[in-house]
Amino acid sequence: MSLDTQLSDEQLQLKKIVQEFARDVVAPVSYHHDKTKTFPYDVVKQMGEMGLFGLPFPEEFGGMGGDFFALCLALEELAKVDQSVAMTLEAGCSLGAMPVYRFGTQEQKEQWLPQLCSGRALGAFGLTEPGAGSDAGGSRTTARLENGEWVINGTKAFITNSGTDISTLVTVTAVTGESATGKKEISSILVPIPTKGYTAEPPYDKVGWHASDTHPLTFDDVRVPEANLLGEKGRGYANFLSILDEGRIAIAAVATGVAQGCVDESVKYAKEREAFGKPIGQNQAISFKIARMEARAHVARTAYYDAASRMLSGRPFKKEASIAKMIAGEAAMDNARDATQVHGGYGFMNEYLVSRHYRDSKILEVGEGTTEVQLMLIARDLGL
Repeated sequence: MSLDTQLSDEQLQLKKIVQEFARDVVAPVSYHHDKTKTFPYDVVKQMGEMGLFGLPFPEEFGGMGGDFFALCLALEELAKVDQSVAMTLEAGCSLGAMPVYRFGTQEQKEQWLPQLCSGRALGAFGLTEPGAGSDAGGSRTTARLENGEWVINGTKAFITNSGTDISTLVTVTAVTGESATGKKEISSILVPIPTKGYTAEPPYDKVGWHASDTHPLTFDDVRVPEANLLGEKGRGYANFLSILDEGRIAIAAVATGVAQGCVDESVKYAKEREAFGKPIGQNQAISFKIARMEARAHVARTAYYDAASRMLSGRPFKKEASIAKMIAGEAAMDNARDATQVHGGYGFMNEYLVSRHYRDSKILEVGEGTTEVQLMLIARDLGL
């Protein structure tokens, strides 16, 4: 039984709609935005109109009433042709809107979710700092209460969707005190954009994901109401770790799309490109390479389907999410390298999709937890 036959008619229809959108709308402008390092506002607007940013959220907040797996299916199809666009959606949902949905008050949900679900606004999550990512103890951004307001000072690094013209919200983790054991108490606070003292510094000059918006952030006496606390005081880091567990499944879906996109491009090229009087795909060295690529994509898809199924059924999924993220990230990188090899000299030209996948894919082994972090989490689950 193929994987597709396990999907419902509704899920298959969603895949088809997003696949056609990716092919007809995203792909034709992908190289332009990558080359010019410009954010694809028109593409994002159309994604919003399709309801993609609202896929996993209830209709009462402007969502589509779907689930997290529906989002993953859409991410996989988009990532086949453009990782930057896929990551704009992934970060907008998983990091921008999901924390508000999971931990926000009714008032916070009603205030922020409708615009985030519509795609007319983007949210970001500020966790990582120049000297602190997975290490919460290294966090230096602080927030203190003063006359009914949080006063935030510090810096954040590598924050997606934080500096576009439609960026409207950044959720910041900050040290708000100390626990009884002397450890840093970290809380999450909602900061509207723009707010005085908030600065999205110039964008990074990245190896890849050129059409994805990523900035370092500076908070200089940023003041927001006390009511902007998201979730319980002191639970900010713990809450975000649970968001990361879900997000790893989404990243695995993106990476699976990349791996499959590399297969699709390589099959097409191997059938068309002739050498020594026949298509290169008839050479066993090429056909076997592409066959291994297909196997990697299949395993990656199976892994993230399993993790998503566990999450949606309420079963433990932390280990499976880490496995999916690691396997899919490595599959994307390996397939991008092999696809570039199949394309030969053309694979080194930026106008070819496989070359962009080759540059873009490395971050899939780093972002939202490096491969080493995933191995650590898997080993810990095994009691090691």
